[in-house]
Amino acid sequence: MAKGDRINFSTPSGFPEFLPSEKRLELYLLDIIRRVFESYGFTPIETPAVERLEVLQAKGNQGDNIIYGIDPILPPNRQAERDKSGETGSEARALKFDQTVPLAAYIARHLNELTFPFARYQMDVVFRGERAKDGRFRQFRQCDIDVVARRELSLLYDAQMPAIITEIFEAINIGDFLIRINNRKVLTGFFKSVGIAEDKIKSCIGIVDNLEKIGENKVKQDLEKEGIFADQAQKIIEFIKINGSVDEILDKLKHLAENLSETEQLSLGVTELETVIAGVRNLGVAENRFCIDLSIARGLDYYTGTVYETTLLGHEALGSICSGGRYEELVGVFLGEKMPGVGISIGLTRLISRLLKAGILSTLATTPAQVMVVNMQDDLMPTYLKVSQHLRQAGINVITNFDKRPLGKQFQLADKQGIQFCVIIGSEEAAAQKSSLKDLKTGEQVEVLLVDLAEEVKRRLG
Repeated sequence: MAKGDRINFSTPSGFPEFLPSEKRLELYLLDIIRRVFESYGFTPIETPAVERLEVLQAKGNQGDNIIYGIDPILPPNRQAERDKSGETGSEARALKFDQTVPLAAYIARHLNELTFPFARYQMDVVFRGERAKDGRFRQFRQCDIDVVARRELSLLYDAQMPAIITEIFEAINIGDFLIRINNRKVLTGFFKSVGIAEDKIKSCIGIVDNLEKIGENKVKQDLEKEGIFADQAQKIIEFIKINGSVDEILDKLKHLAENLSETEQLSLGVTELETVIAGVRNLGVAENRFCIDLSIARGLDYYTGTVYETTLLGHEALGSICSGGRYEELVGVFLGEKMPGVGISIGLTRLISRLLKAGILSTLATTPAQVMVVNMQDDLMPTYLKVSQHLRQAGINVITNFDKRPLGKQFQLADKQGIQFCVIIGSEEAAAQKSSLKDLKTGEQVEVLLVDLAEEVKRRLG
């Protein structure tokens, strides 16, 4: 680099960087999500950020947004080291773009070390090589849970997912939300019953999944471009627009299954959907938190049964804030045996960005400290350190100000960081084993004995 040239230290496009107040909000939400996941018995794992490309492209994930070319490049003086390890540099690798496919590979790698059904959660960073724009990132954190079984997996695991979603979003207190539930067998069964060829069904599901983005007319046009007749396209539109209460929609679906031809898969999907809804109700999820929406398809090829999307009411433009579904063959791709699973994912980085911009969430204070012990005079620093430790041992977060400066400046520093209380100890207070406690929110200042200081701070913190 030529002398005088400046290094461009701006963040790469699409890769977020958090201020302390934003990172503290993320950690606060992660803690809520983790507690709910663990309350249902999910256990944490971590998978590599990098996977073999053939793993990531399993089950139809052709990776339009995969970030490729992740390969260790060793300098010439370490070439022998790479050759010795067997690394040729020719194996195609990429950054993981979600956590479901890597989970399937993880299970295949550790099959004999795990117990089934295997219920895990991950809150890792994933990467997507998409165009960066507002609310869309190339690197973001996802919070996933999945349950995977060998051979058979109870539909009650599907029913648990809306209960978990409900607990998380009610704890975060983001307002009213709606979990929209469907079953891919219902869609594929209906498509078969109206004469859609088997090889066209997946593409039709992908088109239907875009209904909210492109609208009804464009869906019909795209279906017809796929070779679907206009009358078939109209029947599909009418089908996915079926509405009403959960029970009314189930009744309508049963009626269709009884009166159309080739409805074996449709009937199976309706039965599964009915079982899941009954489980959701038995888990105590309020009726206003979920519905059946026949337009929900989830575009990924590996979904085969129940699918979910969660919408924040009044902020539908934010899109789905939590989604997922059931898959039957994803893990089997690696093992050659049936291993059904079901899971959901919260794209937390995207969600935080959207909710902050919409004013639904606010960042937290810059620091977790609740108290600042101010520096009145350097010779009292041993007292300040002892008092600080006494407060910390009582479970209070404390910053000790090591730099002596005007008291007003120290108050300003505490207030700027969102610290509510300042402990003030001068020579007279130290001699009398007491302090002044100042509440920066109210301006109130009271005298407190040092022995009572921790309890008084905790009482005022509530």
